[in-house]
Amino acid sequence: MARVPYLEKSDLAEADQDLLNRPIWLFKALVNSPKAARAFAGLGGYIRYGSKLDPRLREMAILQVGWLTRSPYEWSHHIKLGHDFGVSDADVQALIDESAGKPTGLEGLARTVLQAAREMTEHGAMTEPTFATLQAALGNEQVIDLTLTIGFYNAVVRVLATLQIDVEPEYMPYLQKFPLPA
Repeated sequence: MARVPYLEKSDLAEADQDLLNRPIWLFKALVNSPKAARAFAGLGGYIRYGSKLDPRLREMAILQVGWLTRSPYEWSHHIKLGHDFGVSDADVQALIDESAGKPTGLEGLARTVLQAAREMTEHGAMTEPTFATLQAALGNEQVIDLTLTIGFYNAVVRVLATLQIDVEPEYMPYLQKFPLPA
């Protein structure tokens, strides 16, 4: 159970009701501080709608963060969102296998994106070889967007864990299909 109440649009000032246009439980908790929720939504919105980074690669990086941090909310939500942006079930299984050090059929750029997410999540930064490979493949703008995406979602999973945000019932099938390790 969440540590703060899940608010509804009717609980908010009229000027802040747009913050719940996507009424997921994370947002319903964050709107306990509308200005913080708006700032959070601004960066999240840029990552999803403003970045030039390939959406499939973006979702793969986010999923890697969710997997490594054992975040049921992030993992389940981004399996669903990943499907919307071109991530297949085979990609999800490949991510799980890559995380375990098993060989996969993922293309090289996707493997490097996952490596970058693992390095930033587990060690706080990408190694020089990983960064250089991504910079050569993506260019400066997209490597910045990828770095920001990984960093932001490492923050998101910590917010989710601290606030103890529940997974909505409609996302539970994704956890059942691809369960997180114990």
